[in-house]
Amino acid sequence: MRKDLRIAFIGNALPRRCGIATFTTDLELAVSDLPEIAGSAILAMRDPGGDYLWPANVARSIDQNDPAHYRAAADGINAAGYDVACLQHEFGIFGGEAGCLILDLIAGLTMPLVTTLHTVLDRPSPAQRAVMEAILAASARVIVMAQKGRAILIETYGTDPGKIRVIPHGIPDEPFVTSDAARQRLGFAGRQVILTFGLISPNKGIETMIEA
Repeated sequence: MRKDLRIAFIGNALPRRCGIATFTTDLELAVSDLPEIAGSAILAMRDPGGDYLWPANVARSIDQNDPAHYRAAADGINAAGYDVACLQHEFGIFGGEAGCLILDLIAGLTMPLVTTLHTVLDRPSPAQRAVMEAILAASARVIVMAQKGRAILIETYGTDPGKIRVIPHGIPDEPFVTSDAARQRLGFAGRQVILTFGLISPNKGIETMIEA
């Protein structure tokens, strides 16, 4: 098979401590190993005050709140000759109201856009709806991680079902083992343990679940 496809990933990236950063980095690593991929790189969002030693797979960074950086990033992707741009979308990682600055970047792209939606809101604010509808209109394909996300896109935003793909989040490929050894090692033998995934933050309602 020919190796002739080049992909630019747009999102957060390690070493930034963020679930999107881990996801984007893992995704780029996995995709870069596919036989048809000739090259890939990440354009990493930099949050205010963030100072990161980016690895080699980060081609450039974008200051979250600097509109000029978004336009320059689009120009850079186009000039580098990428075949596909892959956006990892979460409202909070882009600048402007409801992350609207990302719209300048995607409007400037000259190649197809594939967007992975990490949050799909069924009751968006007017600003969130406007941003989401613009991203959906610009995307050749939209990826969600659950059937519920697909249903919301169709029912709330009127998205063409043909452009939506459901790809579960996935986890690192590790051998399956029972939790007994881990419980014993952590001092939880014989006790119930409740797990959650992702980074813990105050807005996830974890304390409500614990109280319940």
